[in-house]
Amino acid sequence: MANLREEEALLAIKGFLGAGVPPAELLSACQKGMRLVGAMHEKGKYYIAGLIMAGEIMRQAVDLLRPAMVTGGDGKTFGRVLLGTIEGDIHDIGKNLFRDLLECHGFKVLDLGVDVPPAEFIAAQSDFKPHLVAASALITDSFAHLRELVQLFEDAARSRQERRPFILIGGGQVDERIFRMSGADQWGEDAFSGIHICQKLLRESRPKRGSGKQGAFIPNS
Repeated sequence: MANLREEEALLAIKGFLGAGVPPAELLSACQKGMRLVGAMHEKGKYYIAGLIMAGEIMRQAVDLLRPAMVTGGDGKTFGRVLLGTIEGDIHDIGKNLFRDLLECHGFKVLDLGVDVPPAEFIAAQSDFKPHLVAASALITDSFAHLRELVQLFEDAARSRQERRPFILIGGGQVDERIFRMSGADQWGEDAFSGIHICQKLLRESRPKRGSGKQGAFIPNS
């Protein structure tokens, strides 16, 4: 994976699966490879083309591993995630990787695509009923829409007198400052940390309003 040798990586995954290696272990190994690619990019050893290629290898690896991943003996999903790249931004490499990882970990995902207005997230909420909303943003000009997204969900929850879903944000330029500005519940440095955050959020109890974090509830299906 880290050497960007697509054919070798995929053949190795097939071989390990056939040998009975748990798919979760293989996924973890792939994640480590992706982190190495990211580190090499930061050091200037890989350019953006390398990141794109690694993302494509990871996508194919997830496709191989997904059928073997256990989502629960009762067939229920871990939770529902409404996903999209926020308005003003068309980047989708990280979003797509996050989507694939979510599905591999047993989440049901509705991907709205890129350049998604906050109101479109709200519109999709009625039928999909997400437990979490995940918004990606890489361009600084799109950050204001993250705050708008959170506010719209707050308003919708207040008008319906119900709890709003958790809101997670991420993207290459998102940091603690942007997270605080947005009013979201959590932020992830990358797709892999985002998975752990989603799992953690759905296991936590709901704290009081205004504490900076939104609580969670365990999904019924």
